[in-house]
Amino acid sequence: MNKRAIGTFYEEAAIAYLTKMGIRIIDRNVVCGHIGEIDLIGEGEGCLIFFECKYRKNHNMGYPAEAVNLTKRQTIRKCAQYYLAYRKCDLYIRFDVVAIEGERIDWIKNAF
Repeated sequence: MNKRAIGTFYEEAAIAYLTKMGIRIIDRNVVCGHIGEIDLIGEGEGCLIFFECKYRKNHNMGYPAEAVNLTKRQTIRKCAQYYLAYRKCDLYIRFDVVAIEGERIDWIKNAF
């Protein structure tokens, strides 16, 4: 399986997990002009949530959540501003990370 297929597979796993936890996924793989991309956007817990999904087979290359570094967080924030400029939203905004290592899924709320 190539990297794109692996990413799609685990993104689907994240969607299934979040849906089970009561999150309604409203958008995915949102390209924000030349800025970047938001993996998932969901609604739940009174918030509009921007999700970054990260997968690692194991932690030999670091833990999945560690890959959401300062630069990545800044890009996601800019993408969220871009997204919100075109969509009306009266909800609180939150940034979460779904970290998948092997078969384990960790949902980190208010990650940044």
